[in-house]
Formats: sequence, C-alpha cells, structure tokens
Amino acid sequence: MPAEGIPLTPKDHLLSFEEIERLAAVFVDLGVRKIRLTGGEPLVRTGVEEVCRRLSGIAGLKTLALSTNGVLLRQKARELRHAGVTQINISLDTLVPAKFKRITLRDNLDSVLDGIREVSHGEFDSVKLNCVMIRGFNDDEIFDFVDLANALAVHVRFIEFMPFAGNGWSMESLIPSQEIRRIIETRHDLLPLGIVEAGRGPAQEFRIGGGRGTVGFIATISEPCCHSCSRLRITADGKFRTCLFAHEELDLRSSLRRGDALEALKLAIGGAVRGKWAQRPDPVDLLHATDRAMVAIGG
Repeated sequence: MPAEGIPLTPKDHLLSFEEIERLAAVFVDLGVRKIRLTGGEPLVRTGVEEVCRRLSGIAGLKTLALSTNGVLLRQKARELRHAGVTQINISLDTLVPAKFKRITLRDNLDSVLDGIREVSHGEFDSVKLNCVMIRGFNDDEIFDFVDLANALAVHVRFIEFMPFAGNGWSMESLIPSQEIRRIIETRHDLLPLGIVEAGRGPAQEFRIGGGRGTVGFIATISEPCCHSCSRLRITADGKFRTCLFAHEELDLRSSLRRGDALEALKLAIGGAVRGKWAQRPDPVDLLHATDRAMVAIGG
C-alpha cells in the first residue's frame, strides 16, 4: 500500500458476489482449474466466506486458494476451510516488529504469526509465506525465514522486488533470487523438489536438507518466466488483465451488467488472452507501464 493510500473504489463499482461467481464459472468453462482470491486484503470484505463457498461449488474447479496479509487469518481459518479454500498464501516481508510497522503502518506482526501457526497444522493442502526481498531492508532476515519454514513445516517463497507505482523500487534495491539461494546454501543444503507440476506457478522449489520446511524462489525480474506464465487476473472492479504488469484491461463488469451473451463474453476473453505479452518490458520501463498500485491489481 503506498504511504499516501489509494482512492477507494465506490461500492457499486465492485463486482457483486453473484458477478464474481458468474465470471468464475465462465473462466472454469474455458479451462481454468485454479482460482485465487487476493486483494488488497480479501479477509476484510464482509461475507468473504460466502464468496468462497460459491466458488468452491463451481463444477470443474479443482483448487480454491486465497492470499492474505494474515492479520485476520486466525479467526477466519476454520470458516475458510469449511467454505472450500484449500491453499493459503500469507504475505510477510519481515519478522522484526519495527520493520513490520514501518512497511504496513500497523502493529500486527503477532496477529500474523498467530494466523500462520493456526493454518500450519495440516488442514490446508498448502501453506506458503510470500517474502519480498529488498536489499538493505530485510536481506539480513533470510536465515530467520528459513528457520521459520523449518519450525512450522511451511513453504517460504523469496520473491524478487518488482516495480509498481509508488513502491520505491530501484535496481539497487533488487536482490536476485540466485543471490538469495547462494546465501542460504552457505548453511543449508537445498534439495530440488523435482519437476513442478504444470501450471503450479513460477517458483523454483527446494526442500531444506535436514529440515521440515521448503523454500522457493520467484525471479520475476532477473529470470522472467513470461513464456510459461498462464496467470490471469480480474480486479475487484471487474477489469480483466492478462499480465500483472500490463495496463491494458478488458471491462468484464460492463459486459455482465449489459447482459452480453455468454459466447460474446468468451470470445472477448479469448481475444485478450491471445494478446498476452510474450515478454514483459524492461524493469525500469515497468515503473511507467503500470497504472495501478499493486494493492489495486491483486497479487
């Protein structure tokens, strides 16, 4: 979240639960098998459990995942699991309370850690911690995150710092994934998990030798994976984006509210997907290419 915040979207511009379900069903009919609810922060939306129940009930959907900042996770975990969520990702960039407050403007680190412990008992198929590494900020905590992965038997993904409007990115702040991996290997053996199943994601994943946890590396900047990326995004206000960094959007909300025919909607989606970038622009150019803050796109 940029320090100055972002303009709040009027409620009637947001997709209703019914519209979310209808769009999800269209994408599942087109072959999508995994849906992830992101944000902003999905757990602050009233009735998020109802959205999860609607989505998990769509025939043909295999996986319902949710990404969260973890603040409300402890009290929501059981309801989310009962509503059909099978995978949880928690964003956590530091384990130091003062740093956490600096970047989130909240003093909620203990609540986040409680939420992580709550979901690490095996009720969910997958629990992952997403940690964005920033040189000079949290690169002294790499081993602390590895220790946390082992202590809770969870998966920590080290993600390269990506350029978005208002997030203070620079090439100097970027820590390449290979550098992080080399640091970890000065103390731990990293054992490849093998061929990652198709469509699972962009991370290179490893088991920590002698430990219970696993780690992954997402090298979006230093080693772009555009050629194998199958991810698509719908914003909270119903705009369809085929790339996290792109500024082109297809207005699906208006199509729904106009009552466009289902086949016309599918043709429009197919056309957008065929126009998906083969390669993202240079990182410096991305600062000018993105027209929304990350919080308004969805991770």
